[in-house]
Formats: sequence, C-alpha cells, structure tokens
Amino acid sequence: MTTTGTRPEAADSRLLPVPAAVRDAGLLITRVILGVVLIAHGWEKFAINGIEGTGAFFDSIGIPGATAAAAVVGVIELVGGILLILGLLTPLVAVLVVVVMIGAFFTVHAGSGVYVSNNGWELVAVVGLAAAVFGLVGPGRYSVDAVLARRRAARA
Repeated sequence: MTTTGTRPEAADSRLLPVPAAVRDAGLLITRVILGVVLIAHGWEKFAINGIEGTGAFFDSIGIPGATAAAAVVGVIELVGGILLILGLLTPLVAVLVVVVMIGAFFTVHAGSGVYVSNNGWELVAVVGLAAAVFGLVGPGRYSVDAVLARRRAARA
C-alpha cells in the first residue's frame, strides 16, 4: 500500500445515515434541552437554595471551600447552560460540565445506586455524557460556534 499524502474517507458505519440537516437539528434540540437542565440546576444554586445554602450542603459532604465551590458550580451550570443553548464555546463548556458532573458523581451520588429518585447517579451520568458528546462532536451547524468557524474560514 502506498500513501499519497491524503487519507481515504472513513467508511460510514451508521446503519441508517442521517442527512446533515436532520443531524444538526437533533444536536440543536439536544443542546437546548441539556442547556435548560443545566440552567435549572444553576438557578437552583443561586435563587432557590442560595449560594450560602448550597455551600452549607457542600460543606456537609466535605467539599473544601464549599461556598466558593458552590458559586463556581452554579456559574458553570447557569452560564454553561446558556452557552450550550447558543452553541458558543462548546468545547470549553463541555469540559467544565463533565468535571462538575464527575465531582457530583463521586461526592454525592455514587453510593446511592442508579436511580435519581434515590439520589442516585443517573442524572449526573446522562448530563456529563451528553456534555462529553458535544465536546467530542461539536455543537452542530446551528450554533454560534459554527457561524464563527464559517466566518474564520471565509477570511482565510
């Protein structure tokens, strides 16, 4: 086998290939729903429980710098949710959300089984994995990140 400096395209392994517009619409809908979930959890930390209340809970489970950690997590969830909905800074938001969900898994949910009704880990796992997917595949065509990438490509 010889190489010519170009890579052959990887074979499409999907059983039923999805048109790009459908894929991008699915990514948009998923980003919006994930963003709403994150905004709700961030809002809860600021407006419902308050940073002091959330900090007190964080302190009760042994998180160092509990009040500051509560504020950081609240900002990541609230602002990260907004940015996900917009599809802006998606790779950064994905990493931050994954880190927060890993922390929530190990500090709060791991010992409680799967079901969220028993304080289990299913919600943090799904949120973390969904964020990871956006970090791996990107936000899709219907996003601010894609618009900015197209503008950069047009200028190049």
